[in-house]
Amino acid sequence: MSQSPQPPKIDLVQRPDYRESYANSVQVRANLWDFFLMFGIVQQTGQDSVTIHNFQGIYLSPQQAKALLNVLQQNIKEYEGAFGEIRLEPSAGAASSGGFLQ
Repeated sequence: MSQSPQPPKIDLVQRPDYRESYANSVQVRANLWDFFLMFGIVQQTGQDSVTIHNFQGIYLSPQQAKALLNVLQQNIKEYEGAFGEIRLEPSAGAASSGGFLQ
């Protein structure tokens, strides 16, 4: 009779260069090997124009991208259960290609 393997002990450690930032723009690109998420801040520069100041790009393996999707879906479900539906403005959402979110 075999026992289930115990999950590993996980230690979370922040590196000295760890930073937290706010982003209201995420651009997503994907290829065969990885996903690339570029985070930025949208600033309205005119009545009908905006500038996006990108500040961080992160590469994820397809497996990590899918795991992130699952974690975000679960957390959004819990958030909406506690605070109500998150509504997106008509202009927000992903483009059909290039994956631009703001």
